[in-house]
Amino acid sequence: MPAVARLHRAVREACLPYLPDLHTPEEDLAFFRDLVLPRSIVWLAEADGILIGYAALCGDWLDHLYVDPAWHSRGVGTALLRAAREGSSRLQLWTFQKNAQARRFYERHGFIPAEFTDGSGNDEREPDIRYLWEA
Repeated sequence: MPAVARLHRAVREACLPYLPDLHTPEEDLAFFRDLVLPRSIVWLAEADGILIGYAALCGDWLDHLYVDPAWHSRGVGTALLRAAREGSSRLQLWTFQKNAQARRFYERHGFIPAEFTDGSGNDEREPDIRYLWEA
């Protein structure tokens, strides 16, 4: 889990610089170790033994899909999404409205916007979108 927590933080810093930094690296690790791992199915993507991406699925919620920016547009996210979809008839997820790259990715893979919020329901207080995919 330390590698997942580090990748999560690095991707957010690189790709979502507008988000506030709400947690310490130690809190990130505790979150993944104590909450995400016990309740989710987690897939890891590696290259030469280095973690380059991960996805976490809890029920029909794709709670996390993060890929190292150096590996963007190289099929890693698509492979992780394919793994999450396998055996599922429906997935949903949240992404920030400002995250144009993620929005394009999910829409290209058949997700449709189902709900727009003002951000009052997330820790970052950033407007987001709930996406839905059905087989």
